[in-house]
Amino acid sequence: MGTVIERGTGVHSRREGDRVLLSCISACGHCRFCREGRFGQCLGGGDWIFGHLIDGVQAEYARVPFVDNSTYPVPEGASDEQVLYLADILPTAYEVGVLAGGVRPGDVVAIVGCGPIGLSALVAASLFSPAAVVAIDSVASRRDLALEFGADRAVSPEEAADTIGELTGGLGADVTIEAVGVPETFELCTELVRPCGHVANVGVHGKPVSLHLESLWIKDVTITTGLVDTSSIPTLLRLISAGRIDPTRFTTHRFGLDHAMDAYDTFARAGETGALKVFMQRTA
Repeated sequence: MGTVIERGTGVHSRREGDRVLLSCISACGHCRFCREGRFGQCLGGGDWIFGHLIDGVQAEYARVPFVDNSTYPVPEGASDEQVLYLADILPTAYEVGVLAGGVRPGDVVAIVGCGPIGLSALVAASLFSPAAVVAIDSVASRRDLALEFGADRAVSPEEAADTIGELTGGLGADVTIEAVGVPETFELCTELVRPCGHVANVGVHGKPVSLHLESLWIKDVTITTGLVDTSSIPTLLRLISAGRIDPTRFTTHRFGLDHAMDAYDTFARAGETGALKVFMQRTA
């Protein structure tokens, strides 16, 4: 989140003084993938830049490339905190989890992992009127959070199969969403999905994962992966303005930028502090 204080000669749609949301994905706007709205695969120097290829923007000032295509005006009356989480976690869960997973009204949805991405997937899935959303996590406090965010059931991995079976007559979940990024949670998603169901992998994996085709091939299961494109940001901004979603629920701690080290320490000790998302804001 920020305010435009100076613009380059190539900038056309932003003016000094504009309040804008900066997407985690940058888009050149001209390549094949940008024209398809697949900004995460930009060939013109965009895609995932901040916090990956160059330093992020947890600072007072930042130079932003491709600003015409990679920033979004903040709706009148919306606070920084309301809009901030549309930079990354909410579009990621909405696009890579819920839209790619094909969540439909009446579905039983299983979400494995109740961190910020998993909870974002829970919020996004609820927009599509599923019959039930089951949140799965090994940590009791995160299961409690999932219930606060609207999950119908919140269970441990050991309880997941029985719970999904009870809700579906033993068939399996229509959509399972992986929101952790470790082999065990991906495999659990493939075990919980029904025949002709969908596994939507959102988590970022750092290790190889076993794909049990010996049991999956006959079930006609669809598996999707992907980097967020953030093309859904305008839609999510409208939902925030309409009061349909409230991203401020993700914030558990707030700091000024002059206390950034305290903010990092709080987030690093999330198990002790209960930190879900730490919000830092310039105070003057």
